[in-house]
Amino acid sequence: MKPSLSLLLLVLVAGVSQGQGTRSDYERSANYSRRHSGLVVRNRITPNWFGSGGDRFWYQVSTGKNSHEFVLIDASAGTRQLAFDHAAVAKRLSEITGKSVRGNALNLNALRFSDDAATCQFQFNGNAYQIELASGQMKAGNGQAASVQTEGLPPQTRIVRSSQNGPPAQIQFTNRLDESLSIFWVKSDGGLQQYGQVAGGSQQQLSTYAGHAWLLKNKGGDLVAAFVASPNRNKAIIDEGTPPPKQSQVREKPTNNRQSPDGRWQVALDRHNVTLIDRESKQANELTSEGSDENSFGGRVWWAADSSAFVVMRTRRATTRQISIVKSSPGDSVHPQVLTLSYAKPGDELNQSRPVLFSAQQDWQPRTIENALFPNPFALNNLKWHDDSSAFSFLYNQRGHQALRLIQVDAATAKARIAIDEPSETFVCYSQKSYLRRIDQRDEAIWMSERSGWNHLYLIDTNTGGVKNAITSGNWVVRGVERVDLDKRQIWLSVSGIDVGQDPYYLHLIRVNLDGTGMVRLTAGDGSHRWQWSPNERYLVDTYSRVDLPPVCVLRDAQSGELICELERADMKGLLKSGWQPPERFVAKGRDGVTDIYGIIVRPTTFDPDREYPVLEAIYAGPHSAFVPKTFGLHPRLYEMAELGFIVVKMDGMGTSHRSKSFHDVCWQNLGDSGFPDRIAWIEAAAKTRPEMDLTRVGIWGGSAGGQSAMRALIAHGDFYHAAVADCGCHDNRVDKIWWNEQWMGWPIGPHYGEQSNVTQAHRLSGDLMLIWGELDRNVDPASTMQVIDALVKANKDFEQLIVPGHGHGAAGHPYAKRRQADFFVRKLWNREPRSE
Repeated sequence: MKPSLSLLLLVLVAGVSQGQGTRSDYERSANYSRRHSGLVVRNRITPNWFGSGGDRFWYQVSTGKNSHEFVLIDASAGTRQLAFDHAAVAKRLSEITGKSVRGNALNLNALRFSDDAATCQFQFNGNAYQIELASGQMKAGNGQAASVQTEGLPPQTRIVRSSQNGPPAQIQFTNRLDESLSIFWVKSDGGLQQYGQVAGGSQQQLSTYAGHAWLLKNKGGDLVAAFVASPNRNKAIIDEGTPPPKQSQVREKPTNNRQSPDGRWQVALDRHNVTLIDRESKQANELTSEGSDENSFGGRVWWAADSSAFVVMRTRRATTRQISIVKSSPGDSVHPQVLTLSYAKPGDELNQSRPVLFSAQQDWQPRTIENALFPNPFALNNLKWHDDSSAFSFLYNQRGHQALRLIQVDAATAKARIAIDEPSETFVCYSQKSYLRRIDQRDEAIWMSERSGWNHLYLIDTNTGGVKNAITSGNWVVRGVERVDLDKRQIWLSVSGIDVGQDPYYLHLIRVNLDGTGMVRLTAGDGSHRWQWSPNERYLVDTYSRVDLPPVCVLRDAQSGELICELERADMKGLLKSGWQPPERFVAKGRDGVTDIYGIIVRPTTFDPDREYPVLEAIYAGPHSAFVPKTFGLHPRLYEMAELGFIVVKMDGMGTSHRSKSFHDVCWQNLGDSGFPDRIAWIEAAAKTRPEMDLTRVGIWGGSAGGQSAMRALIAHGDFYHAAVADCGCHDNRVDKIWWNEQWMGWPIGPHYGEQSNVTQAHRLSGDLMLIWGELDRNVDPASTMQVIDALVKANKDFEQLIVPGHGHGAAGHPYAKRRQADFFVRKLWNREPRSE
């Protein structure tokens, strides 16, 4: 008997109703992070180094829900073992306290080991204990153990530098001392950047990244404490028992010291002019009188090391553009408030600075440096005197960013010359791919350049400007300089693309000689790496992962890169049991049919391979970086959208960074491209072998530059994309902030700016569009979205809009806006009312 038509319709409706933005889908999306957090174990460690040679460390690692263990490492011997007999310690503590204590959940505070690892001390329930590790005997200890708390961050015995960015983290400084302490971030190059203070008896919390190093000093500049941020512990406690760190290779941030190095002279900058004061005779000599509001002497003073000369900038002031934003619903009034911001935009006039040299040989008379070699600066910065005071140099970043130069000025003649010249027919990526390290004693400099077509380092002869040798070369890129040892003539670098067959975005660590020889690979393993140096710099804790591989943590010899031992291999069986599946890595050819484009595919936890799903692309195509996740994580924003019944994809198309120069150059004067020819080719290639991807229903969403791209998808590729949500988009690059847009779109403002604008092209819109923006956006001028709305209205185009009062950039992250975005895609791509059963 044939089934009835009504029965067939019932079956079809039942099949369609699953995973289409139902109430249960929304609940699963809202609870995604809660349902899946904490299900991966052995995934993070924070090494606590100790011992007279600094060759030992211990750490605490999770082994399950509410369980953990303590591990002891002897790096010199290459051994890993449990720090002590956990079951025996738990049994003894149970006997002492009369309460049940679990060996896999020992809540030990103030844990520390003797230098020879023969004993350890800890606190439990406020009482101190000591264990003889060889015999396992435990006894009550005397006195208080050091303030190294297992629930907090351990103080570092030496100042270390920040390692590569780990996941976002918080660090909370708790100052139990009576005095105020200054907080400094220790950069990866050893420089210090101050981040305010924490008063005595108070707390200060900062956002940071795991692996970032922090230093605290008192008012006298004494070192008080040092910490390294961790993803799973955030308390940094400073009290009388906190050991001060030993001085290491940190580089103090230059201060604006107007006093000469020999202490005799003092420069005063008053009423836009320069006065030199003899500190011995107290005589003041007015060196300039022509300074004015419009053309002033001021800012920092750069003294030569021998106190024979100094440099001050003279700046012709431009009128800075002001924009207004409206706070419609202030909490203390029924009346709106108008806020005014300084906000320079592409094409605006900029301040023009020129260095002025004052030297004793010329009786301190000002000599303005002739600017024929640096006539139109976007910026002059990184000024530094030569060690022997014979010259000074500075970086000239030309407006339009097609030339970056190191200009050197002879102190005797005040004549300028080009020490290094870096031209480009497109753009020099000064904001992300520049590095300069002067080596004055040898008239050399380490210089970053893409002149070979890939981002590499070169050793430059600063007398001739010629290349002595390439420090690195090949079809891969340098991502950053970790450290430099000028005595050994060696440099440590983070790089990517160095392993053929691996994802070219994975980070690795190498060391190479400055003459380009002797490259040593210090990390290995198919994944993206982050690393922590031991305080004695003899060891590396190397952690790597992929989106489909949870973290693997190993110990390496920091000189050879040789594997010493595996520390932990994360276990995600509990996460997989919850229904979660990792993103699928996928590679396809781009627009040219040759270049590989890398991305990921995310499916809902209720994924049914026999069904078809709309496809949603999460886009951010900003040329300053690449944006597809490369390391393991829950990636909540992608999965939250997938849980509503979508297949979510994300890829890095041409025009983004960290590949070849030609790959990056696609963005030049062409931000509207957004890599779409590569993105569409990638999605189509994925769908050919994945029938669950329904390309008749494709949506896209993004914020900021991603918002610009999301709307652009419906303007330029409305035949492929059907619905878009654009959050806080910089829809016209003439209306957005100056530095970001002139870096990629160039200067002067040409017709290409208008051609790339969503405003001028709004009449071409095809598909369903939702615009979200925050009225208090200080990053992208809210007028950018309003001008798009004006153009859409004039073109008689339908669209949806959500303004989020009281919120700024990234307004789509507001819970209400997230729900509205989800509703929009469910309606447009599933053609049903959201949250219905």
